[in-house]
Amino acid sequence: MPHDTALIATMSVALSLAFVGGFVATRLGLPAIVGYLLAGVAVGPFTPGFVADSHIAPQLAEIGIILLMFGVGIHFSMRDLLAVRSVAIPGAIGQIVAATAVAVGLTTWWGWGLPAGLVLGLAISVASTVVLLRALAEGDLLDTTHGKIAIGWLIVEDLLTVLALVLLPLLATGSDGASPSSLDLLTLLALTLGKVALLVGVMLFFGARVVPWLLIQVSRTGSRELFILAVLAVAFGIAFGSAVLFGVSLALGAFLAGLVVGESDLSHQAAEDALPLRDAFAVLFFVSVGMLFDPSILLASPGRVLAVVAIIVLAKPVISFLLVVGLRRPARTGLIVGAGRAQIGEFSFILAELGRSLGMLPDEGYSLVLAGALISITVNPLLFRLVAPLEAWFEGRGGPIELPSTPPAPDVPTITSSCVASVGSGA
Repeated sequence: MPHDTALIATMSVALSLAFVGGFVATRLGLPAIVGYLLAGVAVGPFTPGFVADSHIAPQLAEIGIILLMFGVGIHFSMRDLLAVRSVAIPGAIGQIVAATAVAVGLTTWWGWGLPAGLVLGLAISVASTVVLLRALAEGDLLDTTHGKIAIGWLIVEDLLTVLALVLLPLLATGSDGASPSSLDLLTLLALTLGKVALLVGVMLFFGARVVPWLLIQVSRTGSRELFILAVLAVAFGIAFGSAVLFGVSLALGAFLAGLVVGESDLSHQAAEDALPLRDAFAVLFFVSVGMLFDPSILLASPGRVLAVVAIIVLAKPVISFLLVVGLRRPARTGLIVGAGRAQIGEFSFILAELGRSLGMLPDEGYSLVLAGALISITVNPLLFRLVAPLEAWFEGRGGPIELPSTPPAPDVPTITSSCVASVGSGA
């Protein structure tokens, strides 16, 4: 293939196969993400036929990550988080800690080191934003208190994942294979957190004023094309600038960019205008993830695949359910939150890829995360269908199913229209 057509060939084949895979998956009642991941497997180096460029695909995936994190930042609302803080904060933290502990115990039994178990545990403890929002929308749960609690839980998970993306490099071993001393680790941690704090301060006190003002000035021109360009320039400019000047990940920079855009009165318009491009590159992100999946692991290590899947679709829902009920919420809320946690997605891939690039997670661990994602995303709609029968079972045993008829106001956050609009996307 001529060198100058590698990008075109990779995008053409990837998008075409992703379309076919997503269409077939949707017609089968499965999330379109399953089709995108399988399209990546089809063009990956582990399957016969066309193999996408292994250097270009990761860069396209990086664009997808930037746009995904930018979207998360726009949709994030401190009011939403504070509204369900009594459940979302302890619940999300407790679920991540418990699921990660289970994974660490499992990997210790396999003979892996603590860093590998930590990365694997973090990767499979968080849920996919896209899959959860689509499941809640399909079940008419977005506007219920149960669904809003699930979304608040998701916001806390997203924030903890962003923090993990910052801290994981500090836990990686040095180039000589030796772990840093406690003093060095604390020094690196303080330095990194200092840079992050400085970046956040600059974005909140400077960016939060300049960016909304800039978007208003651009909107007054009446040019939709120029407004979209301004939104993309903000997303990529802040992400790249944060990485170069502050040494943080592109993902964190993109999240902060979305956060400051979200403070603008034009945030809904910005989200809607950037949505098509975000969705397109998000598809390429999932395709690139599928390219790295080696299907042979399903035959080589079926027991380990089943163990990881069991943590995702059994342990996580049970842990979440017990935490919700333990926090004095009804069983119905626990069932919905538990079903929503029984899958992994985009953040899991980002964490696993970071751990893999840092040498903390072996290639087998990365393949296990991908296998767990494929299987859990596929079966997640089935788990949501079990909510009603389980409700009936709890009701028969006298368990609380519904929330009080007049729930306290602090427990009902506002779901933004841009967030709901993004649910209908295929990525």
